[in-house]
Amino acid sequence: MWTVIRKEWNQFFAGWMGYLTIAVFLLVSGSMIFFVPETNLLDGGYATLDSFFELAPLLLLILVPAITMRSFSDEYRQGTFELLRTLPVNHIQLVVGKFISTLLIVLVALSGTLVYVFSMEYLSLGGMDVGEVLGSYIGLILLTAVYVAIGIYISSITLNALASFMLTAFLCFMSYYVFSFFTTLSIAGENIGYFISLMGVKYHYENISKGYIAWNDLVYFISMSSLFIYQSILYISQKKN
Repeated sequence: MWTVIRKEWNQFFAGWMGYLTIAVFLLVSGSMIFFVPETNLLDGGYATLDSFFELAPLLLLILVPAITMRSFSDEYRQGTFELLRTLPVNHIQLVVGKFISTLLIVLVALSGTLVYVFSMEYLSLGGMDVGEVLGSYIGLILLTAVYVAIGIYISSITLNALASFMLTAFLCFMSYYVFSFFTTLSIAGENIGYFISLMGVKYHYENISKGYIAWNDLVYFISMSSLFIYQSILYISQKKN
């Protein structure tokens, strides 16, 4: 499995596109939270990164698909998938290896956002709520894991990288935003919208972002990630037979 992780890591950072992808993510996120009036952290009047953590799921809708779109799609198109079969790994290690390597790459991009934390801490008078910031980053990492798992799965079932990008972005958007639209839905006096929102990623992400990590939220993220990883393994195993 480490062979796959190392291969994916080296391949991503072998050219300028990998560095450019991360640089664009940091440039866009930094611009939006420090220069755009509606989301400017400096205009809030108190030390918080709420604007960033509200924008991050949307920014990751672009970053994660851009990284995962070639995971398997290019392997199929270029014929290198056949070479993967010769590696001393099984299909489970292959998928999990690609998942871990992609997750690590996104975490590298997210680590660059720690500059925002240090900047706000330096500019603030009373300091920041460390628990809230830590919880938000944990939530962001778990959210990223779900996005990456979706991206790996979509890439495993498509031959075209662009199609993989678009489908991944769409499915991640659906899993995060759509269920929250039904929060206030009531039928016969019963607020069923709340139960519908429980199926979406946004509800659980916002819970953890408050600084309180509950078991049900952790189970949700682990289950969602595992579901798409399992589907990828299932498809790859069938394709290899």
